[in-house]
Amino acid sequence: MKKLATAAKTRPSAPTAKSKASLTPVRDAERTQLAILAAGEDEFADKGLAGARVDAIAEQAGANKRMLYYYFGSKEDLYVAVLERAYGEMRQAENGLNLANLEPLDAIRRLVEFKFDYYRDHPRMIRLLAGENMQKATFLKRSRRLREMQNSLDIVLHAVLEAGEKKGLVKPGIDPLQLYISIAGLSYFYFSNAATLSTAFGRELMDTVELTARRAHAVEVILDYVRLR
Repeated sequence: MKKLATAAKTRPSAPTAKSKASLTPVRDAERTQLAILAAGEDEFADKGLAGARVDAIAEQAGANKRMLYYYFGSKEDLYVAVLERAYGEMRQAENGLNLANLEPLDAIRRLVEFKFDYYRDHPRMIRLLAGENMQKATFLKRSRRLREMQNSLDIVLHAVLEAGEKKGLVKPGIDPLQLYISIAGLSYFYFSNAATLSTAFGRELMDTVELTARRAHAVEVILDYVRLR
């Protein structure tokens, strides 16, 4: 009986109504910020930084301008936060591929397929990147997180290429950065220019048949380049 009584005394008490209530403002603040970021992504992707309206972002987020300025400081700072979030989500998805745990050629194939699928499924990313490139990455240069996010991918890709060299599967001397740019470019250019290319060549490049063919082509081009002959 004494042991039971002692255990009852030392058992952590359940959260009280007061302690639960104290967490509510934090959760509300997080939800509000996420809603503003999502609305900002829509507005910036569709209209660019110059054309985006804070009023429209706040209305879509179910917030108000005062809260937007409170959390993000300015429209420009919100724009940087949106860019960081877009890059961060893409990097997080890439990290989930666990490329270092795959056979080298399988890892490279998986990365090519991933980039194609990601740009296909996230058309706003294409528009955000296009808009920021037109501004010569002026606002992205303010990001303190971007380089760190990119470095992790560079390290993994370097390890994959090194493992491929040691196994006699991948030709030596491939620059991970150049390879990544080629992988991304094969898909980015396709989706960023699909409308004009479809019109110029009279083929609907966004239909299922064309997308399947392009995805396979991207894989073949990259694997043909990296393989040791």
